[in-house]
Amino acid sequence: MPTQLKSPEELLPLTPAIFHILLALADDERHGYSIMQHVAETTDGQIKMGPGTLYGTIKRLLAAKMIEESDERPDPKLDDERRRYYKLTPFGKKVLSAEVSRYSKMVKTAKAVGVAIA
Repeated sequence: MPTQLKSPEELLPLTPAIFHILLALADDERHGYSIMQHVAETTDGQIKMGPGTLYGTIKRLLAAKMIEESDERPDPKLDDERRRYYKLTPFGKKVLSAEVSRYSKMVKTAKAVGVAIA
């Protein structure tokens, strides 16, 4: 079944790799190495995504229409022309939003049972 026919909620839960890549692209277009750096920084080094995981996941996200390759390029003098830049699609934003909402509900439940810190 083609992914674009599914609702964002049907794709949940996301794998950690998918979640972190979508999150890295939520505020800016990035190339692969920049995505890996963002994931490592935002997880305080707890998640270090290798090239195999990163590019395999990017390939699946492109096929699922959650991300797309960007047409925008930095000044060639400031960037390596071999880099590919990626950005979220509107569908990818909906999927990420649905997953963040799911996480938010889980944290609320954890707080209610005294597991999570306010």
